[in-house]
Amino acid sequence: MPDDLYHRDVLAWSEHQADLLRRVGRGERVNDIDWELVAEEIEDVGLSELHSVENYLQQILTHFLNIHGWPESLSVRHWWSEIAAFQANMRRRFAPSMRQRIDLANIYTDAIETLEPEQFDGQAPRPWPDTCPFTLDQLLTERRAGLEAIHAALPTEG
Repeated sequence: MPDDLYHRDVLAWSEHQADLLRRVGRGERVNDIDWELVAEEIEDVGLSELHSVENYLQQILTHFLNIHGWPESLSVRHWWSEIAAFQANMRRRFAPSMRQRIDLANIYTDAIETLEPEQFDGQAPRPWPDTCPFTLDQLLTERRAGLEAIHAALPTEG
């Protein structure tokens, strides 16, 4: 295989490297495994999954902020439905080792920054909670009714 295959066609490169690794696993001796790039790609798979979960968390929190900021909007039901979909996708990708790497406070801050100084339906938002009102466990396990109950218990100012 050409040396620059990784840069020209990562799919063909990955299929070739996987074939070589399987051959090694069967006891064959092969010489053209690109160990450094294989190791980087394996590491990138895990990071990609982590970033996917973080992205779902940010989408959940952004939609929550929309609900909290504009509680009278006709979009509230839609936002809650999207939160449920984001949660389902997040649950499928979440792995226990991600827990120590996820900075929920930072993700919450990022979600707020994506909305400031947005207006919706011609109105400024109600003040958002200063800190994330949910724990990671709640966002992973609570269904819509549970999250709605947590939201309903929040003060309406700040």
